[in-house]
Amino acid sequence: MKTHVEDTAENHTPHIIVVGGTSGLGLALALHHLQLGWQVSIVGSNEAKIADINNQHPTIVTYVCDLTDVIQTQSLLDKLSATSFQRLIYSAGSYTNERVHHLNQADSDKMLAINLQAFAQVFRWASAQSKQQHQSLDFAKDCRPSLICIASIAGTMDYPYASLYAKSKRAMIATVSAYRAALAPYNIQVNCIASGYIDTQALRDLNDGDASHKPFIMSTPTAVDEVMQAIDNDVELAIFPRSMRYITRALNHLPKPLLNWILRSKLDKSS
Repeated sequence: MKTHVEDTAENHTPHIIVVGGTSGLGLALALHHLQLGWQVSIVGSNEAKIADINNQHPTIVTYVCDLTDVIQTQSLLDKLSATSFQRLIYSAGSYTNERVHHLNQADSDKMLAINLQAFAQVFRWASAQSKQQHQSLDFAKDCRPSLICIASIAGTMDYPYASLYAKSKRAMIATVSAYRAALAPYNIQVNCIASGYIDTQALRDLNDGDASHKPFIMSTPTAVDEVMQAIDNDVELAIFPRSMRYITRALNHLPKPLLNWILRSKLDKSS
């Protein structure tokens, strides 16, 4: 682990922390902020990926942390408390294709730990830090503090046969909405991102190296543009691509028994 970043209240450089920032959309967002001149800190569990980032981008501050370990996660947050930040993005996530693979205990524990428990732990800490910094005037006047959660479009659908992954993402969306209301009096921005398929290495790995068959799949740069636009426009829940937003909206307006039958039939055909 490299030494923590200098206090941004002194050097006036905005600081972003990306939890789950060693690959995919998280890394892309971290690099985008780096190009914008932000000081970037990345948290990840893969030491090899961290080492690669250190070699390619030596100005990025990196931290290795296993988010499934509550004590290790709290130790990391205690270290991060020594520095101020203007934006935090929680992009960590765990996924198991429950249509193909039976959900075992290890996969269940990991998804629950990363998608819900660590998320709750990090957002609680980030909320407290943001309020404290707001009250001590550490934030630059032209940089409104923001907390961003990367969820999934899977979490926008409400039906009994949803997977653990979809249910955990739905819980994230509801939690972020509550934080948005709670932090509004502090002028702290809170946004949730619910995207469709993004052409990342992780998605390709889950699909034998090629995810091009996924419906409405988008490139990572396109996804970054969508996320940044949502942050700039302060969208509470950004659902994209637009086509998927329309489809999920239409499905959610169907009578519940019909929606359950449609999605249950699709699950049965996919298993």
